[in-house]
Amino acid sequence: MTTKQEAMSAVKTLLSYIEGEDNSNREGLVKTPQRVVESWDEIFAGYGMDAHEILNATFNAEGYDGIVLLRNIEFTSTCEHHLQPFKGRAHIAYIPVERIVGISKLARIVELHGRRLQNQERITKGIADDLERELKPLGSAVILEASHGCMQCRGVAKQQAIMTTSAMNGVFFEKSDARNELMKLIQQPPL
Repeated sequence: MTTKQEAMSAVKTLLSYIEGEDNSNREGLVKTPQRVVESWDEIFAGYGMDAHEILNATFNAEGYDGIVLLRNIEFTSTCEHHLQPFKGRAHIAYIPVERIVGISKLARIVELHGRRLQNQERITKGIADDLERELKPLGSAVILEASHGCMQCRGVAKQQAIMTTSAMNGVFFEKSDARNELMKLIQQPPL
């Protein structure tokens, strides 16, 4: 396991690479390694989270068998290929069988997956897999829309491109009526 001091030393080396020389004594850079490592502790906090702990606080569904949808959940993540940020919105839905989960838990499961080195496809599938495993719903659906820093600030430099990924399970995969109802709900105008 790498220590905090080793991580700060690595950041100092990267700063020398970026600037072409060691300017680590410059006022603006003196504490940069410490600030970067502390920010990474927050940005990558998802590695310390557990999906079971997040989604195990359920409640009796009391016979409710319609779609539960939390939409427009803001998220940020970091591309594992270029260490560039990407951000967007997540829409999470499920149809309960016997148990429902608090809506904040749906936002927290997005945080768990987003706050890791990632790709958008893995976040999408990971959230859907967690819902299936922990809630055992009739169906689950996860749709992510995001803009990627690695595509905006380098390479093709496309500022307006939005990537959309989805994972549909159970009735959302098997029944077009359920999928269509979900899509209509997601497209509702904001309050």
